[in-house]
Amino acid sequence: MQLHLENPIFPKADIRILMTFVAGKNDELGLKADSHLSQISAILPLVRKADIMCKKFTPDELNKMDHKTKDDVIYQMQDRLDRLEHNYENLVEQIRLANQQRFGRHTEKLDDIAGQLSFFNEAEANYDGTAKEPTVEEVIDSSRKVPRKPKKKGQREEDLKDFPQEVILHDIPEQELNEAFGEENWKSMPDEIFWQLRFEPAKWTAEKHIIKVYVGTDGAHQDEFLRGDHPETMFRGSIATPSLEAAIINAKYVNSNPLDRISRDFQANGLNLSKQTMSNWTVWTAERYLLPVCDLMRKRQLEAHVNQSDETPVDVIHDGRPAGSKSYMWVHITGELSPVPPIIVYEYQKTRHSDHPKAYYKDFDGVLVTDGLEQYHKLERDLAGVKNANCMAHARRHFANAIKAIGKSNPEAVEASVAYKALVRIGAIYDLEGALKGLTPEERLNERQASIKPLVEEFFAWLRKIQADRSVLPKSETAKGINYCLNQEAYLKVFLSDGEVPIDNLASERALRTFTIGRKNWMTINTVRGADASAIIYSVTETARANGLNVYYYMKHLLTELTRVVRADGSIDEKELEPLMPWSKDLPAECYKRRK
Repeated sequence: MQLHLENPIFPKADIRILMTFVAGKNDELGLKADSHLSQISAILPLVRKADIMCKKFTPDELNKMDHKTKDDVIYQMQDRLDRLEHNYENLVEQIRLANQQRFGRHTEKLDDIAGQLSFFNEAEANYDGTAKEPTVEEVIDSSRKVPRKPKKKGQREEDLKDFPQEVILHDIPEQELNEAFGEENWKSMPDEIFWQLRFEPAKWTAEKHIIKVYVGTDGAHQDEFLRGDHPETMFRGSIATPSLEAAIINAKYVNSNPLDRISRDFQANGLNLSKQTMSNWTVWTAERYLLPVCDLMRKRQLEAHVNQSDETPVDVIHDGRPAGSKSYMWVHITGELSPVPPIIVYEYQKTRHSDHPKAYYKDFDGVLVTDGLEQYHKLERDLAGVKNANCMAHARRHFANAIKAIGKSNPEAVEASVAYKALVRIGAIYDLEGALKGLTPEERLNERQASIKPLVEEFFAWLRKIQADRSVLPKSETAKGINYCLNQEAYLKVFLSDGEVPIDNLASERALRTFTIGRKNWMTINTVRGADASAIIYSVTETARANGLNVYYYMKHLLTELTRVVRADGSIDEKELEPLMPWSKDLPAECYKRRK
C-alpha cells in the first residue's frame, strides 16, 4: 500500500497519527496499546481513498471500469479541483497582500486602497438635487483664472513673536553716506526687515550649593551648631536635578531616543553622563516619585463610564523565562468621547492572559471598548459591572486587505467585489459618525439611533445574506471579514445604545503609538523592573501630552514639587497630588508654554 502524503484530500491529522504509530511515538498522542487496531482501521479507508485519487488510470482500465466507480472517480476529481482552485486563489491573495504590506501604504481609506474607483461613483457621489442650475455668467466667470491671494503681511513676525528676540542693526556709517551722496544730501527710508531663527544647543549650569555652618563660642549655647537649610534633592549624593531628569525623560519617552543616543548627545556638549547612570535615575524617579501619580491616574480613569484598552508585544530580556518569550504592554484610557479629562495608563504584564485585564478592571463599572480578543469578552462574563464593546475599525481591516490583494490595476474587479461593497457601507457609517463628535452624549445617541442604526442593521443583514449564498472563498480575507463581523455583531452594536461609546478603538492604538515608535529604536527592555518603570513614565508623559502640556516643563515642575512633598517612606497625601496632576487647573503657565 502506497501512502500519498501530499494528497490534499487526505486529512493531515490522520497522517500524523499513522506516522506516529510507525515511529512508535505512542506517548506523544496519549494512546493505549489496545487502541492501535481501532485507530489504524479507521485510517485505512482514507488511505485507500487517497490512493484512488492519485492513481493515474490507463485507457484500458477506464474502459473496464463500471459506471459507479467511474462516477466516484469523477466526483473525487471535481472535489479535488475545487480545493486546488480555492487554495490557488487564497495563495494569490496572500502573496498580493504580503507584497502590499511590505511595499505599499499602510492605510484603510477606501480612496487610497482602491485607486481611481472614485470615477465609477462620481455621479452618485456628487449628486445634489437641491443645487441650483448655474447661469451662463457664473459658468464663464468660474472658468477665468482666479488671481492668487496676496500673501498676508507680518505672518512671520506673528509666528515668531513668542520667541526671545534680539535686534541686530545693519547700518551704514554717516561718513560713508556723505561720501556716496554728498554731505546732507541723503535721508533715511523705511527699513528693510527680515527674520531668522537661531538655535543654541542645550547648556548646563553646575550648581555649587554652599550650606553655611555656625557654632556658638560663648554663653548658654557655646559649642552648639547651626546650619543653613539643606535643599531637597532627588537622590542623596546625586547631581540629578528635576530639570535634568525631565530632559532625559522627554528625550527617551517623548522623542523615542535610546539612552545611548542621549548619552552621546550629552558628551558632544561636554557632559559625560553614562546611559547606566541615566537608567538608574529613570527607574528611581518612576518608583519613588511617579508611582503615586500613576496610581491616582488609574483611580480616576476607572471612575469614567467608558474605558478603552489595547496591548502590544514587547521583549524583556531578563524576565525569568526562555529567550524570545513575548511580554505585553497594555494601555488603558478614558473613553475618547467621555466628558472627562483624558487619562492614559500603561501596564506591563508577562502574558496576554485574561487574568491581567480582569484584575485591572475588577472594580470598574461601565463600558470597555476593545478589539475582538476573547480575553476581553471573558471580562464581560466574569465581571458584573463590565460591558464589552468592539472596534468597527478592526471589522473593516479584512475587507481592506482583500481590496489591497486585488490591487489598483483591476478597478472593475475591485468595484464588483464583496469587500469593496462592505467598505462602502462601513464608510457611510463612519461619515455620519464623524459629524457627531461635537455633540453631547445624549445628542449623539439620538442622532445615532435616527441615522446610523438603520445603516448598521442593513450592513449586518447584507453580511448574513452573503454568508448564506456561499459565494465567497471560505479562507479568503473577505470571508474572514464577514465571519469577524457576524461573530462580533452584538459587541459592534454597543455604540448605538450609548452616546459615550466610540465607534472604534483607534484612540487606544494612538495611545500606544509613542511606545511602539520607541520600541523600534531601543528594541528591548532589559528587566521587568525597567518595564514597570517605563509603564509608569509613559503613563505620566502620554497623559500630559493628551492634556495639552509641554512634557519637559510639566515633568520639571512635577519633580520639583514632588521632591518637597514625598515623604521618606515614599508616601504622599492625595490632596497634595491633585494640584500636580496633568489635568489640574492649578499648574503654572510654564507647563503649557512652547519650548523656545
